[in-house]
Amino acid sequence: MFRLSEKTNLIEYGELYYPLQDVPKPNLYRNIFSYGEIPKIAFNHRITPIDMPERIWITDTTFRDGQQSRAPYTPEQIVRIYDLLHKLSGPHGIIRQSEFFLYSKSDRDAVYKCLERGYEFPEVTGWIRASKKDFEMVKAMGIKETGVLVSCSDYHIFYKLKMTRSQAVNHYLSVVRECIETGVRPRCHFEDITRADFYGFVVPFASELMRLMYDTGVPIKIRACDTMGYGVTFPGAAMPRSVQGIIHGLNHYAGVPHGLLEWHGHNDFYRSVTNASYAWLYGASGVNCSLLGIGERTGNTPLEAMVIEYAQLRGTLSGMNTTVITEIAEYFEKELGYKIPPMTPFVGRHFNVTRAGIHADGLLKNEEIYNIFDTEALLNRPAHISISNTSGVAGVVHWLNSFYKPSADEAFHKEHPVAKAVKAWIDAEYNGGRVTVITDEEMEEQSARAMREANS
Repeated sequence: MFRLSEKTNLIEYGELYYPLQDVPKPNLYRNIFSYGEIPKIAFNHRITPIDMPERIWITDTTFRDGQQSRAPYTPEQIVRIYDLLHKLSGPHGIIRQSEFFLYSKSDRDAVYKCLERGYEFPEVTGWIRASKKDFEMVKAMGIKETGVLVSCSDYHIFYKLKMTRSQAVNHYLSVVRECIETGVRPRCHFEDITRADFYGFVVPFASELMRLMYDTGVPIKIRACDTMGYGVTFPGAAMPRSVQGIIHGLNHYAGVPHGLLEWHGHNDFYRSVTNASYAWLYGASGVNCSLLGIGERTGNTPLEAMVIEYAQLRGTLSGMNTTVITEIAEYFEKELGYKIPPMTPFVGRHFNVTRAGIHADGLLKNEEIYNIFDTEALLNRPAHISISNTSGVAGVVHWLNSFYKPSADEAFHKEHPVAKAVKAWIDAEYNGGRVTVITDEEMEEQSARAMREANS
């Protein structure tokens, strides 16, 4: 079929119908996913065009996937985190939705408390078993959208569900119809899409969902779930692992509008942030994340990372309050007892801390030399020096000025007697065989002693 594209103003070929391929045996892509070997990345050299949607946003799964790898949050903790998400999201609701379990009384209590807040963003959505009884519960609670699991790889269809592809499609469609009949918007989670037969199952099934959407007038969202973190973004990478191929294909071949496309990724191969960014670039309006990346196995795409990615891609924060990222990190560490790895970008204790003397000297002369951006203004986290045997007197001076915050006339410098005295103590420590870094508590103690001696 040929058609004139309103976007490119070119006559384009669009194969709009892919029939379901009801194969007798599962297609497990054993040439790529040989279980006894590291998965392979294949290439077909097809280049997918960038197709950034007019609007992009973030959705949150902290209270759903984020709870699958830790002890459950209490309702009070959930409400506090939800408040922080709202504050971070800003007036334009860039963090658009947050999904919740509804199984237990504790889950439902948390949902009611969050709904009582009356926030437009993030919208409270559900995640439930695919049954009419559960759909009725969603509607009764006043929730307008819920996630529905529709696994799409043959690993799940043949081995977990014990169905054929056609049986799976018919089952899924009946569940989605029940959801719509109940008066709830369905969000279809295409589980394990990066191991699925894209043209033989994913596109035909997505096309059926789009037909159902137009027949009923109820929007049906499709979440492309990279359940095992297999997605890759290399140009010319072959399906089923190509992130841009998946997003472009769902939009171009199955007709899923940008605003109903969402990416959900895991970090098993260290690719979650890059994969989510590419999902935006190639046509998904939404990327699904959890705070601090907490989630099953290696975790989900970190929400705070995608806030920063949004600003890099859009050139604006669109009103998001990034200082809340530090509030969130402090809440998780101090109130929830969660230990954030110190080198974690944006939230770890050492993400903008330098130990090297030459770097400390650069920070002392001009902070921009060795700090990624104004972390004090944007994250309420000033650049910091961690003192070791390589920090030099420049590192000591930077630490003293950061800690004591003297006026310009009284600022510490390399020839300052306090700086020299503290540096002499540090040298003595390492000359005596010390191998650990100097703590802030030790620096405070030694600088206070040096000040007393200088004033005596």
